[in-house]
This record gives sequence, C-alpha cells and structure tokens, in this order.
Amino acid sequence: MRRSDRRAWLVTGPLILIATVLTLPAIARAEQIPADLFPSTGVDWLITAGLTLACVAASSFQMQFTVHRQAFHVSLVDLPLLVMLFYLSPVTVILVRVVSAVIIQLRLGSAPVKAAFNIASATTGAACANALVLGVGFDRDLDPRSWLVLSAAVFVSSLSTAVAMAALIALMQGPSYLPQYAQGVLINQMVTLINVTVGMVALLALEKTVWALVLLLGLSVVLGFFYRSYAQFVRQHRSLAEIHEITRATTASTSEGRLADVVLGRLRELLQAESATLWLPARGRHPEVLLTASVDYTGLLDRAKSPDSLRRRAFETGEPVTLGARFSTAEDTVDLRDQLRRLGTKDAIVVPLRSGNAVVGTIEVAGRLGQTAHFTSEDVQLVETLAAHVGVAIENSRLVDRLRYDANYDALTGLPNRRRVLAALTEAVRTRKSDEVVAVLQFDVVGLRSVNESLGHRAGNEVLVEVAERLRSRVPAAALVGRVGEDEFAVMLRVVDLDSALALADRIRLGMREPMQVSGLPTDVDTTVGVATFPDHAEDAETLLQRADVATHAAKQGAGIQGYNAGLESRTVRRLGLAADLRRALENRQIEVYFQPKVALADRRVVGVECLARWEHPVYGSVTPEDFVAVAEHTGQIARLTELVLREGLSRARGWADARRPLSVSVNISARSLADPHWPDQVGDLLDEYGVAPSQLTLEVGEEALLGDPGRALDNLRKLRAIGIRLSVDDFGTGYSSLALLRKLPVTEVKIDKGFVQGMATDAGDLAIVRAVVDLSRHFNLSVVAEGVESELTLARLTEIGCDFGQGFLFSRPIPYERLDAWLAARTEPTPSATGAVRWLRAVT
Repeated sequence: MRRSDRRAWLVTGPLILIATVLTLPAIARAEQIPADLFPSTGVDWLITAGLTLACVAASSFQMQFTVHRQAFHVSLVDLPLLVMLFYLSPVTVILVRVVSAVIIQLRLGSAPVKAAFNIASATTGAACANALVLGVGFDRDLDPRSWLVLSAAVFVSSLSTAVAMAALIALMQGPSYLPQYAQGVLINQMVTLINVTVGMVALLALEKTVWALVLLLGLSVVLGFFYRSYAQFVRQHRSLAEIHEITRATTASTSEGRLADVVLGRLRELLQAESATLWLPARGRHPEVLLTASVDYTGLLDRAKSPDSLRRRAFETGEPVTLGARFSTAEDTVDLRDQLRRLGTKDAIVVPLRSGNAVVGTIEVAGRLGQTAHFTSEDVQLVETLAAHVGVAIENSRLVDRLRYDANYDALTGLPNRRRVLAALTEAVRTRKSDEVVAVLQFDVVGLRSVNESLGHRAGNEVLVEVAERLRSRVPAAALVGRVGEDEFAVMLRVVDLDSALALADRIRLGMREPMQVSGLPTDVDTTVGVATFPDHAEDAETLLQRADVATHAAKQGAGIQGYNAGLESRTVRRLGLAADLRRALENRQIEVYFQPKVALADRRVVGVECLARWEHPVYGSVTPEDFVAVAEHTGQIARLTELVLREGLSRARGWADARRPLSVSVNISARSLADPHWPDQVGDLLDEYGVAPSQLTLEVGEEALLGDPGRALDNLRKLRAIGIRLSVDDFGTGYSSLALLRKLPVTEVKIDKGFVQGMATDAGDLAIVRAVVDLSRHFNLSVVAEGVESELTLARLTEIGCDFGQGFLFSRPIPYERLDAWLAARTEPTPSATGAVRWLRAVT
C-alpha cells in the first residue's frame, strides 16, 4: 500500500467512528418498522431485500444530461434512502446501506482503501439521516411536516457524504481543488431536491395503494427506455461534433508532431481512455514517431501503454486489432491479451492509418476509464473514422514536407541546393561576429564532362555523389556543404581570415584527389576551388557566392586554388560601364518592352500577356535581363525600370480595352520596390492615370523580394491586394521560403518554375512536383501558371492535371508590341462577348 493511500484512513477512520456513535441510540431504542406495506410482518424480509436491491441498482446507475454544453450527472441513490427511512427501522436502514455498499464495491473490484472509504461514507450518511429522524420524529400520515423531516434527513445524508469527499480531496490533492468541487456539490443538492420530490410522490402513491408499485415500476421502465434513447443520441451527437472538430484541426496541422498534439488528447477524452497513441514507423528519410497522450500527463510521451506487438499486427495485417471484455476472443490474440494484461491495461483498440492502399502507421486508444466501462464496437467505428482523416493529414504533411525538401535540396546528392545555401549564407552574414569572416569555398569538379561522355551520365552521377560524400566527411562540423551548380559545390563556414579559408580549402582539395571507383573502374577526379569572404569581398550573400564562382573559374587557369580579388572579375567592370549606359537608356526610352502571351489551357483562350524588358546595347548588343536588372538593382535604377515597364503595360492594356479586346498584363517587381512603403500608392496612381481596372494588373513577386525585409514586403503586398491588384508568386517550387510563406502571402496565383515544367514530360519526379503544386494551389484557391511550355506533350500533361494557364515558346516567344498584334491576328480567332472580343488560339504548332 502506498503512503498516499494510507492517508485516506485519516478520513475513513473518523467516518466509521461517527457512524457508530450515531447508530448506538437507534440500537438502544430498537424501534420496529412503524408501518407495514403489507398486513403480514412475515414479508418484512422481502421488503428489506427489495430495498437493498433498489439501493444497489440506484448506486450503480447514473444518468447524464447536457444543458448548454455542460454535463450534469444525476444519481438516484436518494430515492431508496427516502423509502427506507419511512418503512424500515433505523438499524435496518444502516444494515441495508452497509450491505448494498459492500455489494457495489465487490462488483467494482475496488481497492481495499477505496472500498473502505466508500462504505464508511455511505454508512455515515445513513446514520446522519437516522439521527435526524429519531431526534425530530414524524407522523405516519405523511403530512407536510413528515415531508420536511424526511426531506431534511435525505439532505443531511447527501451533505455528510459531500463533506467526507471534500475532506478526502483536501487531504489527498490539496485545498486548491475544493472550490471546483464545491460547484459540483451545489448541483448535487439540486439533484437531491428533485429526487426527494419524486420519492415523496412515490411514497404517497404507495400509502394510497400497494398496486401503485406496479404503476411506478412501469413508469420507471418507460423513463429508462427514453433515457437510453436520449443518452445514445447525446453520445452520437457529441462524437460527431468531436470528430468534426478533430478533422478541422488535422486539416490545419502542418507537421506530424503538431498533428499528434491536436488529435491524441481529444481522441483520449472522446473515448474516455487512459491513453491514445500515434505510431508512424520509419519511412524513407522520415524517422519513427511514437507519441502518446496520457490521462495522468499534460504533454505527449514517447512511449505507449500497450505492447508494440499490437501495433505491429495492425500495421502488417491492415486490419483493426481489438482486445477487451466486449470483443470476441480469437485464438491468435490470446498472447496479445496476456501482454496487454501484464502492462496493467484492460482493453485496447488499434486501427491502421492508410494513405491510399498503403498502411503508414497506427492510431490507438488503450484502457477505458472506469472499472466497469469497456470499449465497444461503436468505439472501433469511431476510431476508424478518425483514422481515415488522420491518415490523409499525415500524407499531406509529408507531401508538403517533401515539396519543401525538393525545393531546398539537391535530389542526387541530398545536399542543400543553391537557394538553400544562399538563405543560410544570408543568415550567416547577418549574425557574423566582428572577429570572424564568413567564407565560401566553391569546388568545381574537373573532367566531369569527360566522364559523362566516356562512361555515361550514370557514371557522372556516381562521381558527383562521391564528391559530395568526401566533402561532407572532410569539412568541419559547423560547415554547410551544398551543390550550387551542375558540377559545383560550395562550403560555407566561419573562419578567422582569408588565409585560414585558403589553407582549409587546400587541405580539403588534397584529400579529394584519392582515386574513386566509377562503374567499376578506378578514376582520378580533381577539383578546383575558389574562395571569397565576407565582408572583404562582398556586401551580401548573392554577391559573395558569385565572387567565389569568379575565383573558381580563375583557379582553373592557375594552380587549382584561388582567392578572390577585384582584378578577376571582368564582368564587374562591364557592369560598371553598363550602369551609366543604362541610365541614359532609361532617359532616352531605349529599353523596350516585349510581351509574351498567357493562355488558358482548358479552352486555349488568350487571357493576358507578361511584360518583359529588353535592351539592345549599341556596343555590346543584346544585354541579358539578368545583367541589366542586376545593374539596375545595384545602382538604384530598378524603380525607374519597373515604372517604365508598368507604364508601357498599362498603356497597352488601356488600348486593348478601348478596342474591346481586353487583355490583362503581368509585371515582375523587385525587392527594392516592395521595400518602398510609398510604392503601392504609386502603382494605384498609375492605374488611375491610365484608367485600367486593378484586376487587369498582375504583379509577380520572386522569393528574393521576401527575404530581405519580409515584414515590410508583406505589408506592401497586402496594400496592393487591397487595391484589387492580382499577385503572383514567381518561380514557385524552387525557393527556400515560397512554400512556408504561401499561406501568409495575399497572392492569387503561383507560377511554376520552367525547370519543373520543361522536365515533366520525361521526368516522373518533375511531373509529380508539378502535380503536387497544382493540387496544393487548388487547396488554397489559387490559379496556377506554368512557365516554359515548349511541347505538345507538356501541354497535354498540364491540361490533364488541371493547370489553369501556360506560357512558353509553344505559344509564342516574347515579342514587341507591333509583332504581338500580328501574332494575335494570325494565331487567334476573335469571338464577341459582353466585355469585348475574346481571343482563342486556332492551333498550336
């Protein structure tokens, strides 16, 4: 016996003493039954036995009613007590209460300490009631005074039981629990008043005629039937409401840990179980998950209260495993029942979690609370219903996790990709200490092309995987290794200075020179490495990585290792020259705007165009957008460039609207524009100036626009959306934060990166990613645009999976305005509509 259990005798002992003291006067007076129900006293024993059974039944049966979502428990034990006080002698009343309490405790199988307290509490209540009746007395005519005496006796009995329980709670759990218990006591006294009233009516009827007993029994049966129906309805309604709430919570959960936290606690409460457990075995890169919500612990435990063999059986067979008193016993479950019993759990329900036809884990409840309560087949159905939702939620969370992983990690080597490296590099630059530098060591695999040409691309992939492994094993533990190009790897770490970084790069490079087995052949693979450091060589992560790349290319012409210096970057010199030329080009309107049609895939309707800047330099010829946009960003001219493109797009949109052939326009916006708090108002002014509806303008946002100052960027995006402008996430699926921020961004559209679209016709992985992005976007009520549509097969696949819009060379390259009109005339067929002519593609060739 535990010490805490022994303390209960401090309450039980005084209760026994009080009951004994109050019963002695009754024994001394030895009063007989004052009035018999039947004329012959030979049936006194039958009355006593009947009331004993009634007392046992009333104590065992509790009714529960729900009012305003508050549950009230109603006990009928006061009814037989009232009848006993009237018909039986005080000594007999005590004996009946003791015998009925003993029978109840034996049936429940209560521990000795608990049984002793409950018996002593019931006996003390009856003794208090007897003492009041003996002290005050009452007439056998059941006049109003007799009503009050008997009612007061029952109330005294109820209050004495409540005081005994309060003393036990204060002793075992502390006084802090008493205020909550006191609220329950008040409700119980209201229930006692109802019981006393019903009991008085029954006494009056029995005193009138003994045949009233037949009517009372019939009424009890009818009320019991109606209560059973009511209880079943309430239970079903509560279960449906709880399942609905749990389902909503599982839909909003984005991780397995969060899902378990939401589901398990509610499932345990719903089924009144000791524990609820979620088990997901290891699968791929997902580790094993075992989480349990327990009645005696507020958080989640990493262990279960049932044997592992139960979960394994449900997982392997794909069928529920049910063990308990209410379930049939199969021969092959005898061992499982023994294991469960040895763990101190009386019953369990284990249901497999499915994703399609595959079983991904199990969910279970174990140990129904209450000594006489057990799980039933209805509980199994409820758990199966919930398991269906949980299985889908788990698979969805893993799909999103997979998409995030694919967007941030290289599929071949498992290393962080360029986007992930840039994000980590940005964070490292931001948190750098004053006495250290952030170094980037970029390794280029020499001769990979020769391996591909001579042994095939599979052999080339083996080389890349081996290089990745060797880099991981040779860099310091705090370093980040990533794949930033086809044959380029970057190592990011903090060092003292450039010389330390160069020395480390040289050691790693020498260790990489060991021959490796490629397709069974020994192959020598060398690397060159370039090194750049922050803040010595760059002011931001993007530039730092680019200058490490410049140093790597220079290392190919030298000793194989090269630190960055300004003389290496001829491209930078060219950009410095372009800066002044770009300013003149903007002033003289030498930047042209080309238009690329956007087509609705379902019906081949031309719905809009994307506006793209192009620059033909008088000396260098065609300058790539990447070059002059980067120059505009670094020289502060990006706002003028964006305004030029916006004005041209809105002007053309106004013209198309006037000609009753409306087309929407899309314009890319930069991080600097989003960082300007006045920019949304400037866009609104341009819309008013050209008289273009905000819904006809779509602004495309790249991930880099959100990384610098995401708070301000989100504020400006919300202002733009409030105006009515449509917002699109550009190059979706390739960035570090696009998926994570998708729910927060006020966007209406996502554009799938052309790298995935162009590969989806031949690569099952790209097709799966595009399909998943389309499904995910549909879940968020977002339209989807596919970039880089260049083949009929790609177009057919996109249409099949439900992609909304597409643009690419299959429809048209970016073309100037004059050629766009000709393209529209040649490739589309106008159809009149209420808003103007709608352009439909005649054919795609």
